[in-house]
Amino acid sequence: MIDFELTKNDQKILDEVRSRALVCRKYARYYDENEHEFPPDELEEAKGQPEIFSMLGERTERDTSFGALSMLILAGQTWGDYSVRMRRAKGGLGNAALQAAGTPEQTEKWGDRTLAMAITEPGCGSDPSMVQCTAVLDGDEWVINGEKIFVTTGCRCDGVVVWATIDKSAGRAGIKSFLIEKETPGFVVTGKEKKLGIRADDTATFVFTDCRIPRGNLLGGKEEVPTKSSGGFKGVLKTFNMTRPAVAVIGLGMAEAAIDFTRDALQESGFEISYGGRLGTLPAVVEKFQKLEANCEAALLTILRAAWLSDEGEPNNTESSVCKAKAGLAVREITQGCIEILGPMGISREHLLEKWFRDTRITDIYEGTGEIQRMIIARALLGYTRKELN
Repeated sequence: MIDFELTKNDQKILDEVRSRALVCRKYARYYDENEHEFPPDELEEAKGQPEIFSMLGERTERDTSFGALSMLILAGQTWGDYSVRMRRAKGGLGNAALQAAGTPEQTEKWGDRTLAMAITEPGCGSDPSMVQCTAVLDGDEWVINGEKIFVTTGCRCDGVVVWATIDKSAGRAGIKSFLIEKETPGFVVTGKEKKLGIRADDTATFVFTDCRIPRGNLLGGKEEVPTKSSGGFKGVLKTFNMTRPAVAVIGLGMAEAAIDFTRDALQESGFEISYGGRLGTLPAVVEKFQKLEANCEAALLTILRAAWLSDEGEPNNTESSVCKAKAGLAVREITQGCIEILGPMGISREHLLEKWFRDTRITDIYEGTGEIQRMIIARALLGYTRKELN
């Protein structure tokens, strides 16, 4: 039986995460309003403090699993702010792709760098099989041409994992991933996006013009002729089984911040948040608030299950999509619901609630939109192929 009850050791770690998150929250509004500036890699307050994940240590059988506790730590961090951290960990989405599909040699060479992942293009968003960026083998080099947009960590990264096609006629089977260093001739970062939310996080546009990279920079190192059973595309898609629960819980951390803020505001206004009473006996505003709490807890349980399955070495493709779809919708409903409860206080820039509302919007978009996740879930549950349910 799965048990996600926290031990005293787990709770001690999460209390420390929340304590540090409150420090980060002090800087949240500044970097939201000054999005041209990047938050520092380490805040002054972080000096002399151990890195949070180093506090995990050896786990006992009674402790929460590594994966599940890591999810709770991420939620605790974004409970403070999405972009500001006491310490910014190295790594990006491209590092997850490297871990999932890279060769030992590639992992050794690239593992200590921060790698972005470039998939989205002006004409290709939710369906990565429509990638138009090309990679052509010329002797011992690949020549990359194309444009990538909305690249997370695109300005700060040391390199990028780029999705490109080696054969457009092969569709998904022709998609491969390539490791490209910043400053490579023909690789240009053209700008940083201005966004609704997560403003302090850098999202960039890349242009590749006859960008030549070594033949060995093909992620995974396999150069088989593209076929329907070719593993390149599917191999890198496994990355999302690892990252979708993380994206879901990052949004949920901000939703929890909204819930906590709203609870405090209600209690200060004289409303008692009590539980166990009969239906219909609570004030309408308290009943609405408790529904938001329940929505948050339900989303969290789907995330913890996906993380637990990963820890157990079990397939979690469907569960990763379930938690991403559930949380992506839940965080919007929760933060919007909190604003509706608090009225003018909810939209005032004197408080962070309106920022959390803007920041959570990305949760349902990147790493596969909610609509895409629901299609994946439907195919898994109903047994349809991609063509039958598209």
